[in-house]
This record gives sequence, C-alpha cells and structure tokens, in this order.
Amino acid sequence: MTEIKCSEDYSTIKDLFVEYSGIKGAEGCFVSFDKELADLKNFYSGGAILLGYEDDAPFGCIAIKKVDDNICEAKRLYIKPEFRGKGYARIMLNSMIAQARELGYKEVCFTTRPDVMGVAYKLYKRMRFEELGCDNGVVSMRINL
Repeated sequence: MTEIKCSEDYSTIKDLFVEYSGIKGAEGCFVSFDKELADLKNFYSGGAILLGYEDDAPFGCIAIKKVDDNICEAKRLYIKPEFRGKGYARIMLNSMIAQARELGYKEVCFTTRPDVMGVAYKLYKRMRFEELGCDNGVVSMRINL
C-alpha cells in the first residue's frame, strides 16, 4: 500500500534529506543545509514536509517552503534508489501540489539541475511546469495552482 502524508517525523525526514544531499552533482542544492536540518519545523513554517510510504517503509519526500502569501517553493523531492521506476515522483509532486493548494498558495516555484536530475527534469516538463530561465545549469520552474 502506498501512502503520502504530511509529517513531523523529523528523524526520518533528516535521514532522507541527508541521503539526497549525497547525490553527486547536487551539492549546490544544499546551501545553508546545516541551518535547515537544525530547525526543520521553523524552516518549513507555513509549508509542509510530505513523506511517501510503501507498506510502512519511507520511500521518499518533498517539502513546501513559504516564499510569501501566494507563492511557495517545492524543495527536496527525493525518491530512494530502490523505489525508483514506480511512478512515485509523480505521486509526490501531485501530492505536493494538492497540499500547496490546501495551504492557499497560488503558485509553486522551484529550481533543478537537469544535468544531475535529468529524469526529474523531464517529469517536470511532462507535468507542464513552466521553465523560467537557466543560470549556471540551474533551471527555475513554476506552475500556477
């Protein structure tokens, strides 16, 4: 059984975030990471952290960070390697979009590195996220809710 839920299981969240931070080439996505990990509750205040579970085993995560009253940023989409290829990234993205709407946001923005996360980048394009620009290999994207 697959379940996606908002979570305050900060131990599991930290484990997934740290595992994600170890992806070669993703280092630039983790600026001020120690500060984020030290206070996840406040860092994502006004947003949420969603965990995905398959038969009670955590398989992935995605976070919503408040930018302002209308815009939030999607962060930390990560699916553990042994769970990839099952469509879970799309499920996590759709759950994040639904949660962002529920929180009252009108737009989700985020950045990604297509050279490192090519599969995810192609998924974002298929899901109709709009590309806003690219700076040093980092692509900015958004979607209206």
